[in-house]
Amino acid sequence: MQRLEHLEHLDKHLVDELAQVARETVRDELREQARAQRRRAALYAGSGAAALYAGAAVSLAAGLALALVLPGWAAALITAVILGVLALVLRGAARPAPAGKVPPGAGAAVPPVPSAPPTAGVVPPRPESDPAPGRRD
Repeated sequence: MQRLEHLEHLDKHLVDELAQVARETVRDELREQARAQRRRAALYAGSGAAALYAGAAVSLAAGLALALVLPGWAAALITAVILGVLALVLRGAARPAPAGKVPPGAGAAVPPVPSAPPTAGVVPPRPESDPAPGRRD
């Protein structure tokens, strides 16, 4: 009897060790994945900042080009309006569609909804001109 109790203690010890090893392995794996995701996020942030500066340089160049043929204030105003319209278009594209409204071209056709709920076990009457099934006139 004492031998079985000793084995139960060893089993519990083994299970505890296995659980500890599994926890450490999962923790190390999650740490490695988080490190890779942080690096990827930093690269995306850097590319976003570079794109922001590139967009600013392009808008400045467009404004300066317009300033060659228009007064400076008009060129700046036209550039600001173009950037404002672009911002509105991008914001509209980023918004999710309202509930129940399907964007054009998305999804399959919706089947028609019956006007009355189905009734169990009731067979609709046959028109008088329709012969009974299996009967040939």
